Amino acid sequence: MPEVWCLMPEVIIIGDGPGGLSAALFLAKNKVNVVVLGQDKTAMHFAQLRNYLGIPVISGADFQVIARKQVIDCGGCIRDEHVAAVSKTTDGWSVELEGSGTKLTSTYLILSEGKAPKLAKQLGLTFDDATGIATDRNACTPIGAYVVGRSARPGRSQAIISAGDGAAAAIDILSKIKGENFVDWDAPPKS
Repeated sequence: MPEVWCLMPEVIIIGDGPGGLSAALFLAKNKVNVVVLGQDKTAMHFAQLRNYLGIPVISGADFQVIARKQVIDCGGCIRDEHVAAVSKTTDGWSVELEGSGTKLTSTYLILSEGKAPKLAKQLGLTFDDATGIATDRNACTPIGAYVVGRSARPGRSQAIISAGDGAAAAIDILSKIKGENFVDWDAPPKS
């Protein structure tokens, strides 16, 4: 993956669990420059999935390996970075990486922080232990950042729900980029 692709994303996703990786997959598959910032320390590594549609059973750790590879194979960038700060700019978002002080900017921001949404709170979003962070049906907050997964549904989240939230956020972003409703649909190969 060219380094410039990882440094100049149109979408920054913070968090690399099912919500963040699902959003990244939909965006990368549709040729949107996306970078995921995460250190693969998601709670998925402690999970055994038996309720993920289409997969009879898989360990969360194996799921993560497959999902991360799928995002990269579609052209997404995953950086093993920790985020120090995030802020709204006049035309998008600025994300400062811990240690290096490097700043990335993007038009869109998706937060998939789990049950401890430090960066969402930094942006002024309110987190309630019972109801999470308020979003619309496409995971968009009133300030324009997207929040997916356990941050939006702290007591009612599962991997497949988080992945669905990420997909909804990505489809909303793709619709905004294209200026019309967008449906991600692939037809099977003709035989």
